[in-house]
Amino acid sequence: MNKHLLLLFSLFCLVAATTSLTCVTCHLRTQTDHCRRGYGICIAQEHETCMNLRIYQNGILQVSYMVCQKFCNNLSYNLNNRTYVHQCCQRDYCNFRTRRFVQGLV
Repeated sequence: MNKHLLLLFSLFCLVAATTSLTCVTCHLRTQTDHCRRGYGICIAQEHETCMNLRIYQNGILQVSYMVCQKFCNNLSYNLNNRTYVHQCCQRDYCNFRTRRFVQGLV
């Protein structure tokens, strides 16, 4: 009986490990690509994806913000001479290396 329980637990761990989405967190990333606050990882929960918010002024990246985000939407908008670009993705660590894609939007 214990062997069956161990096998079932191992199978559950394998399924949980393959379905979890891991994202990078950084609550304040500067132009020099250094995280100043909140660096780490998050495991996306139900209805969450990896999200990267970048804020540009005059076409120059000012700061970015990376987290696991619930009900994330890809969008770009202008407000007070700044361009805000939200990018959502669903691969492990995908919100960390989005610079090329986002620069094409600005």
